[in-house]
Amino acid sequence: MNAPENNTTASFGNTTVSGGGVKNPLADKRVIVTGGAGGIGAALATELIARGARVVLADLSPAVTDTAAVLGSGAQAWVGDVSSVDGIDDLIAFTDDRLGGVDMYFANAGIIGPAGLGDSDGDWDAIIDVNLRAHIRAAQALIPRWQEAGAGYFVATASAAGLLTQIGSAAYSVTKHASVGFAEWVSLTYRDDGIRASVIAPMGVDTDLLRASGADGPAQAAVTEAGTVLTPAAVANVALDAVEAEQFLILPHPEVLDMYRMKGSDYDRWLKGMSRYQNRLNEANRLKEETTHAGND
Repeated sequence: MNAPENNTTASFGNTTVSGGGVKNPLADKRVIVTGGAGGIGAALATELIARGARVVLADLSPAVTDTAAVLGSGAQAWVGDVSSVDGIDDLIAFTDDRLGGVDMYFANAGIIGPAGLGDSDGDWDAIIDVNLRAHIRAAQALIPRWQEAGAGYFVATASAAGLLTQIGSAAYSVTKHASVGFAEWVSLTYRDDGIRASVIAPMGVDTDLLRASGADGPAQAAVTEAGTVLTPAAVANVALDAVEAEQFLILPHPEVLDMYRMKGSDYDRWLKGMSRYQNRLNEANRLKEETTHAGND
């Protein structure tokens, strides 16, 4: 009797292995996760390792070294700027050296950016570099080699703001919309090359980024009032289940899909409703500030 063939393919879906068993699609994958020092990035790395992947955690903060150490032998740490071309090139070279290649890239690093319209081009340059150009630069470096290999996976952490909007911050809203659009373009353009893409679009997640949106202000209230604030671990679990299924749009808060459909069904009505909601949040914030000042007199 002939031995059963190893039925591996370029796909990231469940892979049948010799003996008829099913191998976890993330097992043995060589993965980069940016923004890995904490929050969603650290949670993604933790869950990836639990599912058998080997991970390089990248972050501008040296704290990423401590995060990787806690995760054990399946994790490596790289400290640097993933928004620059030189940083991306160095990160990929580091991963090639430590893991022997890159199968998956989680473009997770992000910043909240300036309030309102911002005060200068510099405000916008910083958030565009981190929230968008970092994704583009990583894809430019990795996609040619993934085309040659016949497989690769690009995952962007965007936000529900990329499908809806972000009250209080034009730059955050615009860059997250762009992040969704870029991942969408990658998905449809390179599908026949065996390359997959997904975008994670949560609402409130208990991270430093949420707290940086302005404690108790309208921007934060718009997020925390809209739905449950999830833990990073919960987001990571939902996200990786969806990645294993090669699902493009990953919504840890399922209600975002209803909001997105409502927006698309009557854009003008949605805009008017959001404007009224913004006014209500601004008024509530004004009254709270007045009360606080009165209490301090």
